[in-house]
Amino acid sequence: MSNREKKITPDTCGKHASVRTRHDKIVKMVREQGFVAIGTLAERFNVTPQTVRRDINNLCNLGLLQRHHGGAGPILSTENVDYTDRKILCLHEKQIIAKLVAKKIPSRSSLFINIGTTTEEVAKALIHHERLRVITNSLNVARILNANSNIEVIVTGGLVRHKDCGIVGEAAIDFIRQFKVDYGIIGISGVDKDGTLLDFDYREVTAARSIMDNSRKVFLVTDHSKFGRNAMVRLGNIQEIDAMFTDKMPSPELVEVMKHNEVELHVAE
Repeated sequence: MSNREKKITPDTCGKHASVRTRHDKIVKMVREQGFVAIGTLAERFNVTPQTVRRDINNLCNLGLLQRHHGGAGPILSTENVDYTDRKILCLHEKQIIAKLVAKKIPSRSSLFINIGTTTEEVAKALIHHERLRVITNSLNVARILNANSNIEVIVTGGLVRHKDCGIVGEAAIDFIRQFKVDYGIIGISGVDKDGTLLDFDYREVTAARSIMDNSRKVFLVTDHSKFGRNAMVRLGNIQEIDAMFTDKMPSPELVEVMKHNEVELHVAE
């Protein structure tokens, strides 16, 4: 074994699992109570304040909590994480989700792909497909897919946002409504345990709503950090999609909602 290799033992696996469990419980505690002090968390989980600070830093970097002096609070429902940060948050999870979605999309299909860092990863995973026709309101998605001359990319009109090169506005929505495609691939900012799909920007939601309404099948792509995440704009309900692709099993409540409404669940573990 080289010096760079790290031997994984049952003890180290158990340690990693315990950290993940503590992180999940911290997020749940903060979401239920609002602001929670470092001392309270240290006492609750029988760890040092330094450990809690590291936990909070990691969870804030993942966009799951908001750091405050002396503790942590929930992410505000009115503000999303900056686009540059979202591009690297849960990147590996987004990549394995994207690969799983790409396997379900046959060549010669027509698609909508909306704005989002996860949908950008889906575009990368589709780059070797043949004869796709893709309509998108994301210049980033268009740029990625344009690298394959066998993929026809159609970009909506509308206002281009500087922060993420997303195209929004009535012109984009009117353009989307002119088509009926095989697959609509959408991302989301939050999924409530009752199946409500949530986002931060009503203009982006309106475009995603049009994509859902004009697709024969709708695929939702979202990593596990979006489960239970709060956002103020309602897109719809998970019963309106055909399949959800994620990296971790959702809560039992959400799984039950999906089963009841015959929504396929694909977990890329």
